[in-house]
This record gives sequence, structure tokens and C-alpha cells, in this order.
Amino acid sequence: MSETYYAGCYWLARPEPVEACAQRLASFIQRLGPLEPTWNRWHLAAANFEKARKRQVQPDAAVFEKLMKSKAHRFMDSSSFWLWAGENEEETSGTHGNCGSASIHSTSVCVVTTGSRGSVAERVLTAPVLTGVVRAMALAWEPEVGIATSRAHREQLKVDQFSSPGSFVGWVMYFADFRGTVPPLPAPVQVEHLPERGTLITLTPEKFTVSNPAHVALAADVQARLQDAGLLRPLRPWGT
Repeated sequence: MSETYYAGCYWLARPEPVEACAQRLASFIQRLGPLEPTWNRWHLAAANFEKARKRQVQPDAAVFEKLMKSKAHRFMDSSSFWLWAGENEEETSGTHGNCGSASIHSTSVCVVTTGSRGSVAERVLTAPVLTGVVRAMALAWEPEVGIATSRAHREQLKVDQFSSPGSFVGWVMYFADFRGTVPPLPAPVQVEHLPERGTLITLTPEKFTVSNPAHVALAADVQARLQDAGLLRPLRPWGT
């Protein structure tokens, strides 16, 4: 069975108008384009693949504002979105999420998913591209935390109760500056600070997988160091 991966960013209780959320979504989609060729054409959902292919949307804030203001995409003070990209039905990517809520019970989120096999997966499931995805999330959405990782590794960590966003390690991680200072980390971990945002951490330049004991051991080491530094904890209301 193929190991599957996802990227996501999360924040809590940061009220924003629909216009601001639409601008963030447009910025994010525009930043994804240079990372993967199929991410230059995004579509709305439809009854089947052929109908959805005809529903291409431009990555423009005004377009997304209209979408996110529609009744189907509003829930209380939150605006949602769901977009997909791909040249054939077998190799599609998707991004979905919600933004704008002031509630401490509703996490704002942006998630990117793609298949585990095929040419798109071969291009996307690499350290440079997934680091680029999390970097784009940090710059566009200004989340508290971000992660790109293996679902199988996340499920392993659930055994130890590390399941809430921000409380477990992954292949690529992001922590906003206000969350705390990233401690020194062992090789081959790569650390990149994003000015006025936070810090990106990439565990390994190789494809991270739970089938590699060295990767799992490295993740456990980094988990312990980040835990000791107070960086691995559940989300808090924005800026607290």
C-alpha cells in the first residue's frame, strides 16, 4: 500500500472579513503555480471530471471573494473553499479550507492533497516542492503552524496522543515566530527563517517515509527537542 501525504496550515480565533480571506487564497494559489505545472489551472467541483474541467477559475481575489461570499461557502463567520487541479482524472490535486472565524472552537485551515502515484506525485512528493508548499502557506495565510507529512507517520504518533495540529512533527514544519524559538536541530535537518513570519523546518532532503527507520528515529529526536522548547502544543487563540 502506498504511503500518502498532505500539507496543511492551521490557526485559531483570528477574525477576518471575506475580502481578506479571498486575497489570502489568491496569493496562495498564485504561489503554488511555480511549484508544479498542473497547479497553474484550478477548477471548481462538479458532478464529474469532464464537467469540472469546464469550471476553471482565475486566481484572482475578486473571483474568490464572490465564491467565498456565496451561501454554500459561508458558515457563521467562516468562509470556505474547495479547488482542484489536474490534467487527468487519475492524477488530481486539491486544496480546501476555511478562513475568518473568531471562534475558539473552529480551526481555520488550508490543506493541499495529491495522489501517491504517477508523474505528479513524483514531482510533488519531494522535499523542495513540499517545503515550497508550506512556505507558500506561511506567506499567504500567516498561520500559527504548518506541516507536510506522511499520514502513516501521523497515525503512528496518535498512539502517543500527538494528534492535534501543531503538536507533532512531520517531514516539513512551520512555526510562527510568536509560538517560540526553534532550538538547534541535528543534521540533515534544514531550518529557514521567514522574516516577519516564522521558521520552516525540513527533516530530510530525501522522501520521508515510515518504512525508513532512520527517518522515524530522526523525527523522534526532533520531536523531543521541539517538545522541550515548548513548540509542540495545541493551537491557541491568535497571538496569545
